[in-house]
Amino acid sequence: MWTWFHRLASPPSFYRFADRLAPWLLGLGLLLLAVGCYGGLFIAPADYQQGDAFRVIYVHVPAAALSLFVYVLMAVAGAIALVWRMKLAECAVVAAAPIGASFTALALVTGMLWGKPTWGAYWVWDARLTSELVLLFLYLGVIGLNQAYSDARTAARACAWLALVGVVNVPIVHYSVQWWNSLHQGSTILSLEAVRDPKISSSMLWPLLLTLSGSFAFFFAVWLRRLQNEVVARERGANWVRDCVLQAPLAAVSNEQSGMTGPELDPSMQSRQGRQRHGEPRGAD
Repeated sequence: MWTWFHRLASPPSFYRFADRLAPWLLGLGLLLLAVGCYGGLFIAPADYQQGDAFRVIYVHVPAAALSLFVYVLMAVAGAIALVWRMKLAECAVVAAAPIGASFTALALVTGMLWGKPTWGAYWVWDARLTSELVLLFLYLGVIGLNQAYSDARTAARACAWLALVGVVNVPIVHYSVQWWNSLHQGSTILSLEAVRDPKISSSMLWPLLLTLSGSFAFFFAVWLRRLQNEVVARERGANWVRDCVLQAPLAAVSNEQSGMTGPELDPSMQSRQGRQRHGEPRGAD
């Protein structure tokens, strides 16, 4: 296992692995999201208290779950980068931050849209909302640190430190509804209690599980592509980059051009063109 892990940590091996896996993850993610959103919007029944307003759950819950998961992933990658100084781990932190920030912003926006009909206000300084907003600022801080340094490795190490320090906010976000009096409801499916005693009917649950799974697959697909770009940007002078990234598309174009043939000429036209090239007079064939 460690041999496989060490081989995968090599930039050329990772680039080829991601190039094969990312399209499948993207296709799977989009399919699950399409089916889940259709089931949540058109098949699942309306909630007996919130009516159709609850349907924002099929976007809000996956976005909120990924906002926490991506930051934990960044912290783990940051620890690996600081301890073992792996370039791929450094790239993982930098590549994940914009995606995590996007999901966090989406969770905040959808939460505000859900809060208006439920609480009567778009925003309240609730413990869950406030800690989620702090999480967004942490993501933006990682993105800003990455842009503040001219040296990529120095920037990545600074981002790794911020990811490690900021990960303490993740359990605060998750357990805020239990530690403080909160308007926000407890976890619907993302807790052990919810697994043992589901708080949502099966007709509403299966679309949520599909959108949740599809969102994770979509994240990994986008993350792998961003990782590829980050690795290529850092290793652009290496021979494997010219072989894998630059020469492969050129070879494909060359093969396409060499395979292009014009329309075949009939024998009479070929003989006529041959005489014209040799200077023979054009006569009747």
